[in-house]
Amino acid sequence: MPGGWLGLLLAAAVVFLVTNLILQSFNGGDEPTISYTEFSRQVAAGNVSTIYSKGDAIEGELKDKQPVPDGDGDYTKFTTQRPLFAEDDLWQQLTAQNVTVTAEPVVERPGLLTNLLFSMAPIVLLVVLWLFIARRMRAGLAGGAGGMLGRKEPPKPVEVEAGRRTTFDDVAGIDEVRGELNDVVDFLRNPEAYWRMGAKMPRGVLLSGPPGTGKTLLARAVAGEAGVPFFSASASEFIEMIVGVGASRVRELFNEARKVAPAIIFIDEIDTIGRARGAGAGMGGHDEREQTLNQILTEMDGFSGSEGVIVIAATNRADVLDPALTRPGRFDRVVSVSPPDRGGREAILRIHTRGIPLAPDVDLLQVARTTPGMTGADLANLANEAALLAVKRRQEQVTQSDLSDALEKVQLGAERQLVMPVEERRRTAFHESGHALLGMLQPGADPVRKVTIVPRGRALGVTLSTPDTDKYAYTEEYLRGRIIGALGGMAAEEVVFGVVTTGSESDLEQVTNLARGMVGRWGMSDRVGRLTAIPSDAQQAYGLSAAPGTLDTVDSEMRRIVDECYESACRLLRDNRARLDGLAGALLESETLDEDAAYRAAGVPRLRKNGDQG
Repeated sequence: MPGGWLGLLLAAAVVFLVTNLILQSFNGGDEPTISYTEFSRQVAAGNVSTIYSKGDAIEGELKDKQPVPDGDGDYTKFTTQRPLFAEDDLWQQLTAQNVTVTAEPVVERPGLLTNLLFSMAPIVLLVVLWLFIARRMRAGLAGGAGGMLGRKEPPKPVEVEAGRRTTFDDVAGIDEVRGELNDVVDFLRNPEAYWRMGAKMPRGVLLSGPPGTGKTLLARAVAGEAGVPFFSASASEFIEMIVGVGASRVRELFNEARKVAPAIIFIDEIDTIGRARGAGAGMGGHDEREQTLNQILTEMDGFSGSEGVIVIAATNRADVLDPALTRPGRFDRVVSVSPPDRGGREAILRIHTRGIPLAPDVDLLQVARTTPGMTGADLANLANEAALLAVKRRQEQVTQSDLSDALEKVQLGAERQLVMPVEERRRTAFHESGHALLGMLQPGADPVRKVTIVPRGRALGVTLSTPDTDKYAYTEEYLRGRIIGALGGMAAEEVVFGVVTTGSESDLEQVTNLARGMVGRWGMSDRVGRLTAIPSDAQQAYGLSAAPGTLDTVDSEMRRIVDECYESACRLLRDNRARLDGLAGALLESETLDEDAAYRAAGVPRLRKNGDQG
């Protein structure tokens, strides 16, 4: 239940209980009801001073306090009931004891008007409370993020300490993106030159790319380079249960940015509210998300070139955005932010190690060469992990060994202290040797960087292979080699031990994904043809994207490719059994082999990039 309604119910319950307690204190009083026998006893003892009778009901007051019969405390005032069958001489006893019989009740009772007022009090208080909360809710809707349901203050620019603004010097590895954004920076610095020429800058820039590639950092750098106010918000902040709150927050954000223009508005994860309308909408298509999106579209359309407010948004799902959001006039430019290449990774590592003391043996170029596919966030984490290792080892500087160990931890997982039986350990050694040896023998395969039978993460052993250079397109031969290498562990177990274990689960998942992509997405099957039968980003749609016959053909071709690759893996391992045994023996002895030691143990020459044998 939302917080506002829960608070209302709690307040109503408290009001009801307090009011009833007050009514009980007024109506009930503290006079006890005593038995007629007890009353007769007090009359005979001469302890009754005054009574009042109406019918058979008697109220009275004692001269001296008496303990409450069968109860706690004392009493002076009391009530009782005279039985109809009583045939005593009550009047004579009262006269003999000089008891005053009054014409007014001894116990004062509230009047009719007072009872009516007290009975209406809970209802009145609940109505007042309801009106108060309703006014606060209206204030929240009218004031944009104010009142009870939103923040009480208008949005403010992100505060940046003097001398610590993020600039393009803090961004590396994505020079082509910096070039796209330099136009925005120049416009914010010198808008008059563009106005005189009649040029209009983009009203919005959409940064699209995988997580961790530096989209938020780029937006901060644009604001830092231009020296303008920077408003930052996450798209999820605009979504509320009450329809209309998100739209009012958008209006307020844009109004505040116009007041200090030129300025930049940065909206992170805009796909939260910017998804294509019509899918998953509420009744009538007017849910909160769509109203918020409509307000953003309206605000961006309302810009004029002289306002100097530029919207930068980030998303890793540009394909699901509403077309009205990415059309010219809204987000005019869609800038793709990709993971950095080798030179970019080296530059990023230099930025993230500026505050880390590095030993003379550290080679950041070598680290960049062995980290293909890593984003800026991954590299920042790698540098931090290396610094943490250096602190644990009581070192004054971060060494190349620290960076290597940190890379193993990031890519392979943390080591586990697991004692394996001798036979299990031997089987794991041959499993990993099968992966490594097939990776060494396959033409054009990624070089083997490290082989270990030390348990890491969920794996009992790991073989790490990374390319010498970044690759952006893959041939069918290379992909088949990847499949053969992934099946090497299972093939080695069958060749050496004649069994298949559960240790190949993750290998088979990788094989299945590669084979599915080759047949269903990349046109590497003559039977399926040059078409896409399986969508690239929605495996749950597998089975709905093509005719059943086509999907059966995809399945058949996947099995054919995997079976052919598995036969090749088993044949290569049988033909190179001596190398397999030598590599497994070295693993059992050392547990971990680096690149040179692994190739040396297998007796396979290492072909360097320039073609020289190492």
